[in-house]
Amino acid sequence: MACAAVMVPGLLRSSVGTICAQAASLRLTSGALRHLTLTSIMKSKRKTDHLERTANVIRREVVSAAKVCGAAAESPSVKRLHLLVADKDFSFKAGQWVDFFIPGVSVVGGFSICSSPRLLKQERMIELAVKYANHPPALWIHNQCTLDSEVAVRVGGEFFFDPQPADASRNLVLIAGGVGINPLLSILRHAADLHRDRVNKGSGYEVGTIKLFYSAKNTSELLFKQNILDLVNEFPEKIACSLHVTKQTTQISAELQPYITEGRITEKEIRDHISKETLFYICGPPPMTDFFSKQLENSHVPKEHICFEKWW
Repeated sequence: MACAAVMVPGLLRSSVGTICAQAASLRLTSGALRHLTLTSIMKSKRKTDHLERTANVIRREVVSAAKVCGAAAESPSVKRLHLLVADKDFSFKAGQWVDFFIPGVSVVGGFSICSSPRLLKQERMIELAVKYANHPPALWIHNQCTLDSEVAVRVGGEFFFDPQPADASRNLVLIAGGVGINPLLSILRHAADLHRDRVNKGSGYEVGTIKLFYSAKNTSELLFKQNILDLVNEFPEKIACSLHVTKQTTQISAELQPYITEGRITEKEIRDHISKETLFYICGPPPMTDFFSKQLENSHVPKEHICFEKWW
């Protein structure tokens, strides 16, 4: 679940395919959608609820019906969902989250999108990865959600990467902890799409180098590791990663070994990537985001080059 506690760089503006194609006809009526949304908002009263924590964060007005068209275990504690969103008015920027409305569940979830905007444009799909928790939306996703389950989603968040073609090229340093990888994977995938476009068309935004630092308890909880390594191998001159594990008890595979460091991400590792052309995106538990954002400020990185979001 995401909580927007962010600084956004001022220069930044604004397979499952067969199954999903069969789910293309969404039948959640506008009346049912409106009732679902209003009822969930009125009943979502816990002080730690996503809606309260993000009450002052910018949201889009569009609430769109969505249908579950794919589900799989991403790790022992995280479930990955593919949602079909047929509404052409639904769009998002890489790094943003959705309000997640579930029929019959009074509490509204808040989950970061981990897919790129390109997937939505091409296939009308978004991807979420939700960690098991004793929280009604997460419990529903892990215990009750099935193929063709209908929900509703609304985009929000001020943590995003959305460069325009004429913007100056920037390097990116992405710092993730646990399921904080979700919005950063969206940003990583979007940057890779932008780089492909420039290579293929000879025009568009020029992506700088990208370094991902990602920490989890062990390799089984490093989410999307194959997707990450695929991008590193596809663009070795652009994308690099450093995967950290803090409580590894089993042998690390030969494939992962070159990328793994045992222990936490260190201040020195991040400091070595500071430059005036670099933007820092941080997402993870509050102590982690607080630590690295403070360390970057102490190292004289401009605040407008530090973007962070906390998850709870």
